[in-house]
Amino acid sequence: SQYISALMMIAPHLWKGLALTLNGNVVSLPYIRMTAQMMRSFGAEMQWKNGVINVMPQIYSPCTYTIEADWSAASYWYEILSFCKQGSEIELTGLFRNSLQGDSKVVELFERLGVLTKYTENGVRLTTDYETYRTDGELFEYDFINEPDLAQTVVVTCALKNIPFRFTGLQSLRIKETDRMSALQKEMKKLGYIIRDAFDSELEWDGERCEPEADPVIDTYEDHRMAMAFAPVSVVLGKININDPLVVSKSYPGFWSDLNSVGFVLNDHD
Repeated sequence: SQYISALMMIAPHLWKGLALTLNGNVVSLPYIRMTAQMMRSFGAEMQWKNGVINVMPQIYSPCTYTIEADWSAASYWYEILSFCKQGSEIELTGLFRNSLQGDSKVVELFERLGVLTKYTENGVRLTTDYETYRTDGELFEYDFINEPDLAQTVVVTCALKNIPFRFTGLQSLRIKETDRMSALQKEMKKLGYIIRDAFDSELEWDGERCEPEADPVIDTYEDHRMAMAFAPVSVVLGKININDPLVVSKSYPGFWSDLNSVGFVLNDHD
C-alpha cells in the first residue's frame, strides 16, 4: 500500500495525471483509503472504480488539517493493559472514534482480550474488564489482511495470555522491515512458545510449549515493531531484555520514555 499511496500523492503534479490499476488481493486497503481522503482534504479529487484509481492533473490547496494520533502505536498500550489486573486504566489522547486508520481495529481485537475502550473528549480511556474475556481455550482467529501492523502485538499478547490462535492474511509480513513471521517464531521460541507458519501467510499456536531460555534477549532485526511488541512482556515475566531498543525511533521515538513515565524501570546495559 505504501507504493500505491506514494504514487497517488504525486499524481496531481504529473502532466497527464496517473491511472493506477490494482490487481490481485490488495493488502492494507485502509491505508489507501486514508491516502485518498487526505488528498481530498487538500483539494485533490480522484475516481476509484473497478480497481482503477484515476487522478487528474490538479493543484493541492492549503488547509487546516488535524493529524490523528497513531492507532498502531496505541496497540502496545492495549497490550500492556491486557496483562494488568482487573480495573486497570490508562488514557490515550488524540485518537478518534471514526478513524480512517485500519489499525483502529485494535479496539475490537482487544475487547476480545479483556480491554475495553471508552471514547472521551480527548481520545480514549482503556480499562481491563475480564468479565467478557474467554479463557477456556477457545481458538482466536482473525484475518490481518487489512491490519498487518497489528499482528506482532496480537501474537505476543495471545501467547502470553495462553490463548491459542490462527491468524491469516499475513503475507506482507515477509517483506516488512524484516521477515516478521520468521522473527516472531524465533523470538517467541526464546520465551517457550512454538509458533507454526502455514501457506506463507498464516501463523498459529495450539498451546505447544518448549523450555524457555533462562534470561531471554529479544532480537529486533532493525524492526521497530519487534521492540514495542515484546516490551510489554515484562509485565508478565518481571523483566525482558531487548537488543537495539532505539529502533523504535522510526515510528515512536518517545516509546521508552513513555513507559518510564508510567512506572517501567529501564536499564541500559550497553
